[in-house]
Amino acid sequence: MPQVLEFSDVVVRRNAREIVSHLDWSVDDDQRWVVLGPNGAGKTTLLQLADTLLHPSSGTVTILGEQLGRTDVFELRPRIGFASSAMARRIPPEESVLDVVLTAAFSVLGRWREDYEDIDERRALRVLAEWKLDHLADRTFGTLSDGEQKRVQIARAVMTDPELLLLDEPTASLDLGAREELLTLLSGYALAPTTPAMVMVTHHVEEIPVGFTHVMLLRDGAVTAAGPIPETLTSANLEATFGVPIVLTEDAGRYAARAAS
Repeated sequence: MPQVLEFSDVVVRRNAREIVSHLDWSVDDDQRWVVLGPNGAGKTTLLQLADTLLHPSSGTVTILGEQLGRTDVFELRPRIGFASSAMARRIPPEESVLDVVLTAAFSVLGRWREDYEDIDERRALRVLAEWKLDHLADRTFGTLSDGEQKRVQIARAVMTDPELLLLDEPTASLDLGAREELLTLLSGYALAPTTPAMVMVTHHVEEIPVGFTHVMLLRDGAVTAAGPIPETLTSANLEATFGVPIVLTEDAGRYAARAAS
């Protein structure tokens, strides 16, 4: 399968400290990756590299066939969908839900003087329906619950039919009901044959949606394990990543982890 993302000996340094350390990693177009690791492991930095928001200190990052540093990132970014809590803070709270999604067509946050066609609005409404948000189209973003806001961000990220979808902790801070609703939607999306390659960062194995295929475990900017979920997501690898003995269980494709007694 064609590669959509490739990291080759990638290093990111800040204040002489390696946030990402000599990382090699590739993502094919039919894969859905989860990236797990403790705070400070380099997970968000990895997504910033994949979204062209950050360049490596050394090594090469190739995204959709284009190498960072040798391509126009402003032409590349519309091909990448990205959703994160940091982006949510930049969305005007008075913006309607429909406009939050619609403005993805111009890669802007906040509607201004863009000229949208009927096909853009029909596409936005269809995406809202797919993520069970169509009844909220006229609501303002700032009045939504955390769970609704996170689904709006994902709807915005898929609005332009991206070739790579990046999700930074999409279920963080959600209550149980909102988390499970979003994970069900993410599972359905991940299992669809037309879905692009996906990379999702999370802290918890309980938040891995069914339909995701691969996992990478990070600690101190380095890979402790990476590969297909059934072979790679093990108690031993989680212990090496998080530094405590872990008991891992699985039921119908969903995982749970706790400290070993």
